[in-house]
Amino acid sequence: MRVGMGYDVHPLVDGRDLVIGGVEIPFEKGLSGHSDADVLLHAICDALLGASGLGDMGEHFPDTDPRFKDISSRTLLSRVWDKLRNAGFRVVNVDAVVAAQAPRLSPFRERMVALVGKILEMEPARVNIKYTTTEKLGFIGRGEGISALCVVLLEETVD
Repeated sequence: MRVGMGYDVHPLVDGRDLVIGGVEIPFEKGLSGHSDADVLLHAICDALLGASGLGDMGEHFPDTDPRFKDISSRTLLSRVWDKLRNAGFRVVNVDAVVAAQAPRLSPFRERMVALVGKILEMEPARVNIKYTTTEKLGFIGRGEGISALCVVLLEETVD
């Protein structure tokens, strides 16, 4: 068994769609980044890569590479999963938390859980996504950005 942790943060800006957990969220701002800036899927990717010893997202999908400009983080998570599966791992569970003062994300939880479970070829019951605010403290509390933290447990499928 191997444990990995991932963290991501992006600033909120005008003129971008807000995508979290692979789901488009109606909101007046979106997250800025080279890809679609999906903080949740990025945190999951980094947790998976870390647990497997395969590096991090910056190594596999550098923001200096035009191939990844505006790419869907669903695609990035699928590519990470392919790397892990080929390296002989399966995901036991995913536990993540998204910190955002706004918008309210809990109405989108089931869709996010189902999407992550489908991409990682695991039962949605093994995917847990939570939401919190920062009680109006810091850059998240001021509505300047959103962050996500994720922990995963992997199991090696080959000896």
